[in-house]
Amino acid sequence: MDGLNKSMYDIGSDSAFSILARSQELSKQGKNVINLGIGQPDFPTPPNVVEAAIKALKDGHHGYTSSNGIPELRQAVADDFYRRNNVKIDPNTILITPGGKSVIFYTMLMFGEIGSEIITPDPGFIAYKSMIDYTGSKAISLPHRMQNNFSFDADELLSLVNDKTKLIILNSPANPTGGVVPNKELEKLSTGLQKFPNVFILSDEIYSRILFDKQRHHSLLEFSEIRDRVIVLDGWSKTYSMTGWRLGFGIFPKNIFDYAEKLAINCHSCVNSASQYAGIEALKGSQDSVEKMIQKFEKRRNFLVKELNLIENVECVKPGGAFYVFPRLKKNNFTSTEISQYLLEKKFIATVPGSSFGSNGEGFLRISYANSMENLEKFISCLREFMNE
Repeated sequence: MDGLNKSMYDIGSDSAFSILARSQELSKQGKNVINLGIGQPDFPTPPNVVEAAIKALKDGHHGYTSSNGIPELRQAVADDFYRRNNVKIDPNTILITPGGKSVIFYTMLMFGEIGSEIITPDPGFIAYKSMIDYTGSKAISLPHRMQNNFSFDADELLSLVNDKTKLIILNSPANPTGGVVPNKELEKLSTGLQKFPNVFILSDEIYSRILFDKQRHHSLLEFSEIRDRVIVLDGWSKTYSMTGWRLGFGIFPKNIFDYAEKLAINCHSCVNSASQYAGIEALKGSQDSVEKMIQKFEKRRNFLVKELNLIENVECVKPGGAFYVFPRLKKNNFTSTEISQYLLEKKFIATVPGSSFGSNGEGFLRISYANSMENLEKFISCLREFMNE
């Protein structure tokens, strides 16, 4: 179509949602599809959070709010961030957004341009490279390797930085791998980036609460040397099972916050009022449901890692967080896309091919264990059958 902006041809999509759509088609045909593709907790939003939204509606919170979010919610975010990370945040640098993707979108619009480079995880969340390509910037792959527990090597990352580098994207715990970056690598990166004072960092910390083995999350805002260049993405979708509420936030350096807010004003105006009041309750109310969810995720993770490694030609490292495993499968000359398609069309199990997340994801599958143990057991049985066929 000749009238379109040429950059529209470069923007990608999220294969997890196309797989979800196909899964729903098969379900309408009467197939019992087990969906291990979509990154959505299988737990309900906590009842106290739902009640807070209902109360907000009954109390008449039906109109616009300030574009950066209601003050009470921004203060609750700042308080929660200090409680978890021991870092004080100015509530006026917090932008409440309709989901975490908005923070990615606005950040890419601020930093991406023709002639610039943005370093992005590979494998990494699909929206990163999609938006980099859209802006005309060049995506520079930062390998996350299985032998390194799907973390990055700080020295390798720093070797990719040059005068064209505008932004580095980090994600820990990571989608699609569940990998967690060790604090020593973050420290090394923080020290090394002092040589590059104009490079900003987008730290996607949306899975920061979903950690296993008694690990503690380390936010990049803990490192004072680079704090004035760090943008943090976080939100409620994963931790509080609020994917459909569309509620996230970005913490921006003071010197660029106004630009992020202007993009928000021009795009979404503000986040719906009721969700914002629900977000306050989620942060300030009981965290029991969160802890129970994480315990169940850890049990499922342990089961999957053990069982996957018992299948011939399947190898899986134990992820440190999130709710994904990312096993490598070797089956004749099958690509990851072909394996994923076969499992969906023949076994009625939805997974996401690793190649969707970058070239380093080829040969892997992303499997979400945000599903019941019964369905995970069925998946293992079907995968074993397929690998032995």
